[in-house]
Amino acid sequence: MAVTETKRKPKQEAKATRAQDPEGTRRNILEVASEEFALNGLSGARIDEIAARTRSSKRMIYYYFGDKEGLYLRALENAYREVREGEAHLDIEGLSPIAALTRLVEFTFEHHHRHEEFIRMVMIENIHNGQYLEQSKEIRELNVTAIDHIARIYSRGVEEGVFRPGLDPVELHWQVSALCFFNVSNRTTFSMIFGRDFGAPEQLERLKRNTVEMLLRFVAAADAPAL
Repeated sequence: MAVTETKRKPKQEAKATRAQDPEGTRRNILEVASEEFALNGLSGARIDEIAARTRSSKRMIYYYFGDKEGLYLRALENAYREVREGEAHLDIEGLSPIAALTRLVEFTFEHHHRHEEFIRMVMIENIHNGQYLEQSKEIRELNVTAIDHIARIYSRGVEEGVFRPGLDPVELHWQVSALCFFNVSNRTTFSMIFGRDFGAPEQLERLKRNTVEMLLRFVAAADAPAL
């Protein structure tokens, strides 16, 4: 007698996929959740909508993340982790301090441009006065590594006489973040007010060059050659 193959239903296939790749399922949930939180905020995002857009279910989301606030916090942590991991993988150890700082600023500018959801989630967390970020030891530890990274570049620059002494690495990180962050957070309003597309490729390239130049002038030693 011929064996008849039983055809799997879509839900059975999805369930099997989740069982075989739990980490992939978690990543998928976090990616979609980040987009939803960035678009609608914590209060406006809906677990039903997130579940509908993933290879998961509402029940599975609660299983992995507890509740909506738990999912929001994990998505926020993941957003910070991505930018910090990107910084850590920059191949700048063999570069001069000026070239290394240039590459770091360029990376930050480009990352923020490509990940608008990161900018929006940071803005949302500021609206919440950092109450969820405060709960996360991981985010604090991730940002300690960011300061160590820029501090090493700055310290080498001071030792070589190309950067002026007396700057606080945390404040230097603030300046880099401020310029790159504003480029995304206020792009729409600036474009509308001044009738210019600040997201156009040639405009972005000019803004990136200007951002690098401003930061290099800010840290330059008094007797450093003009840029």
